[in-house]
Amino acid sequence: MIRTLFRLARHARRAARREEGSASVEFVILFPMFMILFVSCFESAMLMTRQVMLERAVDLSVRGLRLGTWTPPTHTDLKKNICRLAGIIPDCMNVILVELRPVSTETWSPLNNSPTCVDRSQAIQPVTTVDGGLDNEMMLVRACVKVKPLFPATGLGMILPKDGWNSYALVSTSAFVNEPS
Repeated sequence: MIRTLFRLARHARRAARREEGSASVEFVILFPMFMILFVSCFESAMLMTRQVMLERAVDLSVRGLRLGTWTPPTHTDLKKNICRLAGIIPDCMNVILVELRPVSTETWSPLNNSPTCVDRSQAIQPVTTVDGGLDNEMMLVRACVKVKPLFPATGLGMILPKDGWNSYALVSTSAFVNEPS
C-alpha cells in the first residue's frame, strides 16, 4: 500500500514537471475573452449598419415628402418606402412605426422624448400621428424600429437596453419644410 502511494507521488511529480499542456491552459483562459470581443464587434457593426441604413431610408423618404411627391402621405406608404430603402432591417413592416407631424411655429413643441415604438406585448399597436401638413409648414418625422440582437447573451448584446421581447430600438429623426405648391 505504501509502495503504491510512493509510486503515485513520484508519477505526480513527474507529471507536474512536464510542459506539454501549458499552451492549452492559456487557450482555455484567453479564448472566451477573444470570442466575447469578436462577437461584440460583430454585434456593434450590425447595429451601426442597421442604424445608418435606417437614417438613409428616412432621409430619402423625407426628400420625397419635402418635394411633395406624396400627397397626402399615409403611414403604410411611409413604412413601405422606408423598409424598401433600408433593406437590412429584418421583418421591417412589422417592427417599424413612423411619426409625421407639423411643428407649431408659435409654441415650437417638439416630439416627445421617448419615441413611439412597436409593442409586441399588445395586440393593438400604439397610434402614431401621420399628418402631411400644409405648404411652408415645418414637419418632424421619426421612425422607430425594434431589432433583436444577434448575440443577446454576450458582450454588447447583453448590455443593450431591451424591451420585454429582447429587442432594442433604433430611432431616426428628421425635419423638413413643405414646399409651396
